[in-house]
Order: sequence, then C-alpha cells, then structure tokens
Amino acid sequence: MDNMVLTLLVLAVLAIASSVKIIREYERAVIFRLGRLLQPPRGPKGPGIVLIIPIIDKWVRIGLRTIAMDVPPQDVITKDNVSIKVNAVVYFRVVDPNKAVTEVEDYMYATSQLAQTTLRSILGMAELDDLLSDRERINLEIQNILDAQTDPWGIKVSLVEVKHVDLPQEMQRAMAKQAEAERERRSKVINSEGEFQAAQKLIEAAELMERHPIALQLRYFQTLREIATENNSTTLFPIPMELFKPFTGKK
Repeated sequence: MDNMVLTLLVLAVLAIASSVKIIREYERAVIFRLGRLLQPPRGPKGPGIVLIIPIIDKWVRIGLRTIAMDVPPQDVITKDNVSIKVNAVVYFRVVDPNKAVTEVEDYMYATSQLAQTTLRSILGMAELDDLLSDRERINLEIQNILDAQTDPWGIKVSLVEVKHVDLPQEMQRAMAKQAEAERERRSKVINSEGEFQAAQKLIEAAELMERHPIALQLRYFQTLREIATENNSTTLFPIPMELFKPFTGKK
C-alpha cells in the first residue's frame, strides 16, 4: 500500500513538473488543446510560467526577436543581359505566433525560399547600372514585396540589404576601361576649360594694353629685369622705336 502511494506521489510530481513551462520575455507558447488552437485571450501564452495539461495540450515555442537570415548567392541575369551572382540579408520577426504556426509549416524555410525567388525576380528586371548605383531603391522594393507576401504568416520583414554583387571578369575589365575613359574625358574637359579661361585673360590683357600703351612698355622692362637677374651673360634686345617717340617729338 505504501509503495502504491509513493508511486502515485512520484507520478503526480512528474506530471506537475512536466506541465510547468518557463517562457522567456522574447518568446510565446502557442498551445493546442485537443487539437484546437487556443485563441486570445487564452493563447498564445507567456512570458513567465505557463501551465500545460499533459497529454491534452501540445505546445510550440515561438521566438519574437528579429532574425537575420542570409540569402545564399543567386544567379541572376539582369535586364541588360549581364550574368551576375548576388547575395543578400533579410531581417524579419514574428508578430503573430498563432499564424506563424498554423498558416505555414516552417516559416523560416518558407521565408528563405520566398526571399530567394523575389531577389532573382526583382534583380532580373533591373539593369546593372541601376543595381550598382540605386541599390537603396531596389532594397526597399524587395522588402515591400516580401513584407506583403509574408503578412498572412504573421511575419514582418523590416529590412532587406543586397550585400555583394559578383561580376564576371569580362565585365569588371569593361567597367575599368569605362571608368578610365571617363576620367580621361574629365581631364580633357578641365584642361580645355583652363585654356579657354587663359585665352580670355590674354584677350583682356591685350585690350588693356591697346588702350594704355605704357603698360606694354612697363611689361617689356619687367621682362628685361627678370632675365638680367637670372642670367649673368650679356643679352641684346631690340628696342622698339616707339620708345623714342616721346623724346623725338619734344625735339
């Protein structure tokens, strides 16, 4: 008799221990009672202590924290027929634990597959230049599509980032040549603009000297002084007759 009572006590303790579950702050327990989902306010349960009726209740632990999921490299042919490899990262979290359990078999796997197909679809409609220069817009477009399609599963996609674009070697060489040609073009434009501005200044100086001939004579003497300072040898310069006009006129 004592053994039977002891056995019953042990079974009761084990039943109570198995029925008590500790749910963390960032988790929820989705409970099925006799196969039926417990709807609010009775479910999902947590955080804290949750009581589960053995045999009658089945429960699933669902995390509510944001998940960073890597999208493996995808072979994509862009709109301008360039073959590239692209990978990305998707940030999402569960906002409705009941839907995440009942509406989809494995929300992690389903979200991963959906992200891969959406990435290939969106990038296939974009040109390579847009993918490299307008990546923020493409990220937002992918996020909106994923968020709309995962909403029935109780999933909220908060961010999508295209991480790396792997270009073929031929395309890398072509882009390097294009960048070099662009730099050369800019250099020629800058040089031509500098020559144009210098020519304008020379024209202005010539017009000024034409209005004031004495300026040309002063420039002539300044040149003589600079050459005499730099070289010790004797240098002969022809002197324009116009310099003697003031003296001959007085005479």
